[in-house]
Amino acid sequence: MIRAMAGVLLGTFLLSGCGNLTRLSEVGRDPAMTPTEDPTKDPKWRPITMPMPVRTPSPNEANALWRSGSRAFFKDQRAAQVGDIVTVLVNMKDAANLKNVTSAARTSSESAGVPNFFGLETILPKAIDPSKLLSASSGNTNIGTGQIQRTEAVTLRLAGIVTQVLPNGNLVVAARQEFLVNSELRNLQVTGVIRPQDIASDNTVLHDRMAEARISYGSRGQLTDLQRARWGQQMMDILVPF
Repeated sequence: MIRAMAGVLLGTFLLSGCGNLTRLSEVGRDPAMTPTEDPTKDPKWRPITMPMPVRTPSPNEANALWRSGSRAFFKDQRAAQVGDIVTVLVNMKDAANLKNVTSAARTSSESAGVPNFFGLETILPKAIDPSKLLSASSGNTNIGTGQIQRTEAVTLRLAGIVTQVLPNGNLVVAARQEFLVNSELRNLQVTGVIRPQDIASDNTVLHDRMAEARISYGSRGQLTDLQRARWGQQMMDILVPF
């Protein structure tokens, strides 16, 4: 039993080894911030492919200063090419209220006996009543009550970089920011696909105009470690059935 538990603990440590080694390397000092770099160099970054409409060439008009597809007579200063910067505005308010009550009860009773069985009941001891050889009863009661109340609000401005221009003109945007405050590293990430038409004149776009949006706001540091259950406790919560 001890060897089995030791094997489970060792396997868990190996599975989470990278995270544990990173935390151990930061003992006594602030979490290290990642360097500012090209988001497409991240090993987890992958180019996005989307269903595209048939591309039609824009007609050329002779002696015309207006360019087909332009949104202004002069050059548009909004993000339009790979490497351009666009500001993402995240203003998310989410609330949920769920309440559920269940109640179940069951009672059963079974009895069996053989009062007469080819006269063999006569040879049984007097303490045994053949008409009451078996009797069983069971009862089960289950009452469950659950309630969820959640309110979330996230408001932030995050500048991102256009990493792709899709064939239909849509832009893939990746935004990242990190803040180190009192040994707590705050990490903000926003990725998604936007339309050039949804970029405002001040070069901003709302998060609800982003397709395939992924918004992450988390932290890493001493305060987060205190608020998060240890990996051993998490394993016990998953494995212990009682």
